[in-house]
Parts: sequence; C-alpha cells; structure tokens
Amino acid sequence: MEKPKYHIFVCASFRAGGDPKGVCHKKGALEFLPYIENEILDRGLDAQVTSTGCLKGCDHGPVMVVYPQGYWYGNIESEDMIDQILDALEDGGSVKEFLIA
Repeated sequence: MEKPKYHIFVCASFRAGGDPKGVCHKKGALEFLPYIENEILDRGLDAQVTSTGCLKGCDHGPVMVVYPQGYWYGNIESEDMIDQILDALEDGGSVKEFLIA
C-alpha cells in the first residue's frame, strides 16, 4: 500500500463505548465524509479521508485536520468551506480564516 500525500481527518466525536456525544457529531460532521471522498476522487487528489474519535476541539466543531501539513480547521459547516480547503490544498496552502491551530 502506498501512503497518500494527504490524510484528512474528520472528527466524528466517538468516545469510549462508541457513544457519539460531542459537538462535531451533533453538527453533522459525518455527513461531510461522502462529499469529501467524492471531491478527492473528482479532483484526482492523492488523499485519504478518515473519521476519528473526539479530537478535543469541541469549541470549534466540526473539526477537520489535514496531515502532513498539520492544518486544524474548525467550524466546518458547509460543502463550500470544504471546497475552499481542498482548493487551497491543491494550491499548496491553507485557508487561514478557517484555521484553529
């Protein structure tokens, strides 16, 4: 298996015991997963998307993290925001106004 150039993590708020209680889950973060996956494929982006347990960024949820760059994005509320993040990634940068860390 080849390592992807980018790895995108989307907080799904899962906690021990499998109980999704956090902000990201409640704000629909999981609904973004198919959209992100389709955009990755449509753009031919060498990336993988993964849902995660709680990333402890509840004050900024939904949270999305891009590695290896280490970009932490918060308050992801629309497909348009995701498009902007993926556009910036393709251009080798970030969307500064969405960064939380």
